[in-house]
Amino acid sequence: MMSVLLILAIVAVVVLVIAATQRNGQGRQQTQLADARAEAQRWYERLGGQVMNLNSEEPAARQALADASERYNAAGGQLQQAGTVRQFELARESALEGLAYVRAARLAMGLDPGPDLPPLAVSQGAGQLTQPREVTVQGHAYKAGPQPGAETPYYYPGGRVQGRPVPAGWYSTPVWKTALGTGAGVLGGMLIFDALFSPGLGDFGGDMGVGDMGMGDMGMGDIGGGDWGGGDWGGGGDFGGDF
Repeated sequence: MMSVLLILAIVAVVVLVIAATQRNGQGRQQTQLADARAEAQRWYERLGGQVMNLNSEEPAARQALADASERYNAAGGQLQQAGTVRQFELARESALEGLAYVRAARLAMGLDPGPDLPPLAVSQGAGQLTQPREVTVQGHAYKAGPQPGAETPYYYPGGRVQGRPVPAGWYSTPVWKTALGTGAGVLGGMLIFDALFSPGLGDFGGDMGVGDMGMGDMGMGDIGGGDWGGGDWGGGGDFGGDF
């Protein structure tokens, strides 16, 4: 009889431990979810305030604000549908991307861009343009550079297009949208990228490893002893200097 009672007591203790562990796990999950929701909501509201209070007739600023507004709408839709930590993180990323466009617009308007933003996940390793570039592809001229201008009114916060990094900067046309299409549009966009970002056209700032460029996939083989300039493109592992 005593052995039976002892077994029942042990089983009860085990059940209580399992139940407590499950409650703790669920509590942690709920806390993480609430934190992710609050973080996404915070950046979304900040973006909304900027979008609603800024306007400009300057072409580059107007375009950047239009892109910021588009990201604001996207983040709002994601927040409404989000139910997991990952989904709230995606909404946060959309809001931060919109704020990157706001910073660009403020710079184009001659205003203080405001405090730095957390890095965008999509732009990590993409680098940043640090000098003007101009190329001609299939009879059309394309320009890009670190500053807005009448000929470079389209800002891009950096990211990957068709698997390749495209640096942050101002462009004469939103070529990344072309390259996200299909068929001839993709080919045309990638040709423009190849021309704009060829090693003979200046330098990038920021991190942009050679492995990310997919040189093997581009059929370029080893350049400069297995890499471009001793394991990087002239910047000790990043685009910190001239190609």
